[in-house]
Amino acid sequence: MQIDEKYFYENAMQKNSVEDVLYDGEKVLWKGKPNAKSYVLAAMMRMLPIAIIWLIFDGAFIVGISIGISQESIPLGILGFIIPFFLLHLMPVWMWIGNTVRAFREVKNLEYAITDKRIIIRSGVIGIDFKFINYTEIDSVNVKVGFIDKIFKVGDIYINSSVNSGVLWDVSNPYGIARALQKVTTDIKSDIHYPNALRPDSNPGYKTGYSENPFDDTKF
Repeated sequence: MQIDEKYFYENAMQKNSVEDVLYDGEKVLWKGKPNAKSYVLAAMMRMLPIAIIWLIFDGAFIVGISIGISQESIPLGILGFIIPFFLLHLMPVWMWIGNTVRAFREVKNLEYAITDKRIIIRSGVIGIDFKFINYTEIDSVNVKVGFIDKIFKVGDIYINSSVNSGVLWDVSNPYGIARALQKVTTDIKSDIHYPNALRPDSNPGYKTGYSENPFDDTKF
């Protein structure tokens, strides 16, 4: 059998939104995006102290060498060694700048969706990536609120899974979202492992609909 690689390539490249990867009949219970200011600021603060210390330390040496060269106490030819050395030695600063730029680009593509079938995390810096977490794989749901999160009234929801873990970064009302997610997870896992009496005798796979939406109570 011949495989049409062009078919798979074109269809994969066209699937850029959460709606594009939903199953037929799959219902979105909640969808959200991270708070952009909180996400970017957290990325900036992550390595900022190290970058500042490194920049001050190397900056003092660069200034001292520049003064020495201007006073001709240090030969000009040493620049052939000094410039590559400090370009490499300033790597923590370049990493901090890179992480900050990455956060600016990444936050535009981050989107989260909780459906009646699974959890979908859309991300990516250059292309679009999708992570899918099935409810039967979830072990626990935890909330962490840091200093920056508290300022912007957001939090991070950590979804621990035996197969594919994920984090919903910087979402509003994190405790309410986590509480509703735990309820959906418990309801759907219980129904899969202990089918309800209304499920038909002939059922090729899990097709029970989830009519309740606990996330309605999490809206402001």
